[in-house]
Parts: sequence; C-alpha cells; structure tokens
Amino acid sequence: MTDHVLTRVANRTGVITLDRPKALNSLSLDMVRALTAILLKWKIDANVDAVVITSSSEKALCAGGDIRFFHDVGRVAPTGGSALLEDFFTEEYALNHLIHFYPKPYIAVMDGVVMGGGMGIAQGGPDCGLRIVTDRTKMAMPEVNIGLFPDVGGSHFLSHAPGQLGQYLGLTGLTIGAADALYVGLADVFVPGEQLDALNALVEATPGAQLPDAIRAFAAQFSAGPSELQAQRGVIDAHFGAASVPAIMESLARDENPFAQKALKAMRQRSPLMMCVTRELLLRGASLDVADCLRMERNLVRRNFEHGEVLEGVRALVIDKDNQPKWNPASLEDVTPEMVARFFERVWPDYAHPLRHLA
Repeated sequence: MTDHVLTRVANRTGVITLDRPKALNSLSLDMVRALTAILLKWKIDANVDAVVITSSSEKALCAGGDIRFFHDVGRVAPTGGSALLEDFFTEEYALNHLIHFYPKPYIAVMDGVVMGGGMGIAQGGPDCGLRIVTDRTKMAMPEVNIGLFPDVGGSHFLSHAPGQLGQYLGLTGLTIGAADALYVGLADVFVPGEQLDALNALVEATPGAQLPDAIRAFAAQFSAGPSELQAQRGVIDAHFGAASVPAIMESLARDENPFAQKALKAMRQRSPLMMCVTRELLLRGASLDVADCLRMERNLVRRNFEHGEVLEGVRALVIDKDNQPKWNPASLEDVTPEMVARFFERVWPDYAHPLRHLA
C-alpha cells in the first residue's frame, strides 16, 4: 500500500516506523490505510502484546495530515478526486478511534514535531496509551492557522485538559514542548532525545506485555523541567474563560504580560470564523464521548470544505506561501452566531453518518 509505513515484530512488540521524512511523516490516505490494516491485524494476533509507533527521523513523529492533498482534491468535483477527501477524513477518524480504544498497550514516541493528525495517531486512550515526549518534542493543534479546527479527536482531548488549557491551545494554535505536554495531560513520560537509543534497546530486550512498566521505570530518572503553562495557568484561565472569542481577545489586550500578548498576536493571525467554531467545538466536546466527538468533527469537516476556509488557509501558507490568507469573514466583528451554528448542522441522518459504527 505504501512505502512510508514500516512494520516489524520484536520480542512480542509490534513496531511501526513512519518513514516519510521529507514531508515530516504527513499522513496520506495510503498511510492511514496501512496503519489501520496493521493495527487491526495485530489487535487479534496472539504473538503481539504491545505496539510502539515511532519515526525514522528525529525531526518529527508526524506533522499532521497531508494538507497539499486536502487543497488539491478539495477544489475538484467528486469525479476529479474530492471523494478521496471524504475517504481520508472518514478513515483517519476511524483510525483515531481504533487507537484510543486499542486493547493492547499503544506506545507513541512523540519525538520532534507532533501536530494535528500526528496527535491523532499518538493519543492512545487511558486504558492503552503511553505517550513519550523528548526535549525535541514540538506539539500543537495548529488547525486554526490554516482555517480548520482541532480534529482527530481534539474536541475530546483538548476539551478534557485542565481549566482553560484546551481553549488556549485550540484558539492560539501555539506550539508547546515536553514539560507543557506533560502538564496539560497530552503526554505521560519524558525521555531525553539522547536516550532514545537506550529506549529502543529496552523495546528490543523487553517482552511486550512488560514494556509499559519497563518504560515508565526507565523514564522515572529523567525530568522535563518546569512547565510554562503551569506557571501561566492563572493567566490562561482568566482570559480564555471569557464568554466569546472577541471577549477573550479583549481580555488579552488589556494584559501587558508578554505571555498574554503572544497569545493575542497569534490569535490575530488565525481564521476569525474557525476560532469561533473551535471554541464552540470544545464546549460541546466536553460533554461527549470519543465516538460522538469524532462524528461531530466529521460533520464539521464537510461544512468546512463547503465554506472553503481551509482551502484558502492552505493556499496562503503552503501553496502560494504569501502568508496573507483572505479569511471569510475577515474580522471577528463579522462572524455571526448563525455562521458558527451552520458548521454544527447535521450533514447526514444518524443512520447514514460515515462514522455511525463507532462505539
């Protein structure tokens, strides 16, 4: 299916190595299908007791979905390829669900860039996931920067972050490192990048069933250092708990704290509409289970491409690289509640939803 997903079994651990380094392991539809196929196979393989997902490059575990692909096929009629876009998001979100509820330990080595779709394949659920970060980890859900919203289960894992940390990460799209990822609850253990060879040796030497405990014991000797988000928690909760995106930005504007000003500067560059959609998404996601969050996101993807905001965002940042997206609407003042509500209107009846089978 693809040369970019390498697999092997070592000491009863299935090891998946993403190998698309020039694209920072951005996920193609073929890669999503390859990952799904191997995880379904190993799910019932009595010779595999745990799974590790890693990368052939220290630059990234996965930088997200292949947004050039989104742009190319999102601009054509179904016969020209946009049906592939529908397939991509349906199958990617089903993969995210499979990973969250995997019946065996699912260990993600989140070294380098882990953003967007990369988070979706790294965020194993509480009953299976062991998420390892390093001093090279650059984690973000930056979708509002390209006119999208935090998907791949982001409506669940961001909405369940402490306080207003999820709103902060979703609305600013800013990048965090290992210590902040641990504090937010998006990672479990820290291993310095220089110790990854030792970690790999541990994987080879340890039977899969014993691997999570062995990794936790190995990582216990290391510290990621202080968390900036922890230090700024009061600031974040005070501002991002405001009643709307405009109110959040007005609150930030009154705060001379450099941390607050950095957040404000980032938000001024994001899609006004998608920031408002993202805030609503996270509010709704807080009361939904994982399957319903993914179904909600799948609905929003269709609405987003109908609107065209993501196509403009990708054009400006990746295709033409003029970094001057023409957001629609151009300002927060022009975003109406009706515009936001439109994104949450049902696309399919329940019996026809592409992810209706997720439980």
